[in-house]
Amino acid sequence: MKQEDYLNSLRSKPSEQIQRIEAYAKNNGVPIMEPTGIEFLMQLIRLHQPSHILEIGTAIGYSAIRMLEASENSTIVTIERDPTRYSEAVSNVKQLGVENRIQILHGDALELEKEAAEKGPYDLLFIDAAKGKYEEFFHLYSPMLTEHGVIISDNVLFKGYVADDEQASPRMAKIAGKIRKFNEWLVNHPDYHTTIVPVGDGVAITMKK
Repeated sequence: MKQEDYLNSLRSKPSEQIQRIEAYAKNNGVPIMEPTGIEFLMQLIRLHQPSHILEIGTAIGYSAIRMLEASENSTIVTIERDPTRYSEAVSNVKQLGVENRIQILHGDALELEKEAAEKGPYDLLFIDAAKGKYEEFFHLYSPMLTEHGVIISDNVLFKGYVADDEQASPRMAKIAGKIRKFNEWLVNHPDYHTTIVPVGDGVAITMKK
């Protein structure tokens, strides 16, 4: 898309270490946030300045590392269940020298509630893991937020398939349907205000009423 290409052309060039991680993700099919999405997330972090962040879905540590770039005083607890990506994330975090600020938990986020709660509370919850389980993650981890905590959910437009899945494969259409259901539940939640922003792959910003 011309608009997306234009916005990407305005993007400030990240460090060589970040470029290396981005290239690795691209070459190995690792899903990380799209360029405009990560820039938007970083700006939200700069505005909110969360002291303690909980991330569901580490992958190879890219978004956690970028969030730290946006807030020098933040610390992050992040959860990854895939053993290979967990190891890659640990390696990337060590190479950038931020292992004292990013703690990576290995396991299924639906089974690590107690361990994550012990390390809370959190000022920001970032959900970017299994798309069909977003509502479960929300239920499980939103109670760990501070009074003015913010919840950010990525991929809520899912390649545009949430709005129109006619060209999607059966698998993609099924995932899009689950995200569509989550979006509708989220924006109608009586206890939260939510705005969905069409940047990157779609970002939902949620705050308590």
